[in-house]
Amino acid sequence: MLSGSPKVLIMYASYGEGHYQASKALEASFHRSGITDVELLDLMAEAHPLLNEMTKFVYMQSFKTMPMLYGWVYNATKDLQPDTSLLSVLNSLGMRKLEQAIASIEPDLIIHTFPQLAMPKLLKKTGLKLPLINIVTDFDLHGRWVHPGVDRYYVATEELMQDLVRRGIPAERVLVSGIPLKPDFGRSPSMATEQLCRLDPSRRTILIMAGAFGVMQGIRDICETLLAKDNYQVIAVCGRNKELHRKLDQELGQHPHFHLFGYISEIAQLMQLSHCIVTKPGGITLSESLVSRLPIFVYRPVPGQELNNALYLESKGIAHIANDPGTLIRQIDGLLLNEERLAHVYGEIDLVRRPEAAKTIVNDIIEQWLTPAPSLAGSTSLL
Repeated sequence: MLSGSPKVLIMYASYGEGHYQASKALEASFHRSGITDVELLDLMAEAHPLLNEMTKFVYMQSFKTMPMLYGWVYNATKDLQPDTSLLSVLNSLGMRKLEQAIASIEPDLIIHTFPQLAMPKLLKKTGLKLPLINIVTDFDLHGRWVHPGVDRYYVATEELMQDLVRRGIPAERVLVSGIPLKPDFGRSPSMATEQLCRLDPSRRTILIMAGAFGVMQGIRDICETLLAKDNYQVIAVCGRNKELHRKLDQELGQHPHFHLFGYISEIAQLMQLSHCIVTKPGGITLSESLVSRLPIFVYRPVPGQELNNALYLESKGIAHIANDPGTLIRQIDGLLLNEERLAHVYGEIDLVRRPEAAKTIVNDIIEQWLTPAPSLAGSTSLL
């Protein structure tokens, strides 16, 4: 049984923005539930800062310059077992730093929003007893997420649950919760939201997101083609790509129906103002779009988890995939100008969207491990 206020450690990685955003959403949900002692740890950044920066650089460059190679590596290693030599090496990175963090923080429970699973090996080495939680932040499952030492998996879809069971994880350890998001997604626009851009109410608003690091290619051509039509207006978000922001501002900044942003925290508000989204298919952005009831257009997805995310939502009738501007524009026209098709897509979105994912996850964790209960007291030993 717990004594005193429970402590939660959430481990993430800064490869892209999604894992951190999921961690912050969980932290906020824990706080709303009265659990305020929550620590976030970017293990690779803390343990191996130089290696972390190098691997982040390679990761981002592979998206831009070698997407086929990245996809090949991802798919070739997708079914790796946790006891393979490669995963054993990867999961050993940061062990010493993690052991120090555990001794300092003394958590009652550990959550992973990134598959850097050093904890099972550390628990075996030290004899500690701590519940381990995995939050799978994609609509696709890679072998790095799977380990028999993990006590609970929270996933986005029934298909992911079935995949985990196929890989030997007992069904009772898996909950289909959705991917955790901050609570401002899915709300109705407010007066403050509408002041972010001066939009023309007679036009459909298309939100184009290049990702946190602005790596989606071909944005200028897409914006230019859409703005040439008299029924669309465009909101473009460049993330941290200052060069992309400069070019778009220089070439399109004076257009009355073009609204340009760099890295901005009000993504939920921009989604509230939009009729659809053109995006790279990261798991978090796709979940934000679903909760915001936005039809999704995926442009030139990188092979690997992002293409697999897009293919899953395409199979549900929610996402469209395009690899050239002409196809993308035809897809947008074919949906936004057809009210019957649009209503059908909204219906499909409503079957998959899970706006309460963070609350569902936190409530389940509290019920399972962080609330003293006779049924758990004899079987759970916590620090």
